[in-house]
Amino acid sequence: MFKREYKFYTPEEYLALEEMEDYRSEYYNGEVFAMAGGSANHNRIGLNVAAMFNMVFENRSCEAFMSDMRLMVKQVGLYTYPDVMVVCGKVEFVPNRTDTLTNPILIVEVLSESTEGYDRGKKFEFYRTIPTLQHYLLIDQNRVHLEYFHKLDGERWVLREFSEMDDIIKIQTLDFEILVSRIYNKVQWESES
Repeated sequence: MFKREYKFYTPEEYLALEEMEDYRSEYYNGEVFAMAGGSANHNRIGLNVAAMFNMVFENRSCEAFMSDMRLMVKQVGLYTYPDVMVVCGKVEFVPNRTDTLTNPILIVEVLSESTEGYDRGKKFEFYRTIPTLQHYLLIDQNRVHLEYFHKLDGERWVLREFSEMDDIIKIQTLDFEILVSRIYNKVQWESES
């Protein structure tokens, strides 16, 4: 039987590796994990959400970032690329970096078959350690279904689910409403192919 060899990286080695590669990867606990590419629907949904956020935040101190902006979850040492993040106020970066932020108030993940369990489970557990995080939105790319988690009283997370195109998601602390049909604008369902 062969024993698989693992190379463990420091965060600094990981960041240097990221600068040299043409693909993105996630870092956790000394290991580097290549990230899978997204589908056209995955991309459409992410762009729709980021565009809506940036339009609403045009004259406010909040801004949305797409999946090319890295997030460091300090408390657990995770480096990852959420599909969309929102920061309100000053963006806080990892020291000496302008490509890795640490203080999102909202994170959006578009679910795929390969990441759905991780996005709902361990990744959300890691995200909940971010002191500034108040909102987590999971969007299914294969059907109309969204899960919106909102933090209450500084510790308790509440879930609301949406599965109709005319549903409206209200993010009260950001004074923002999202019509589900706008999130799924131009998404092509398998039955339409």
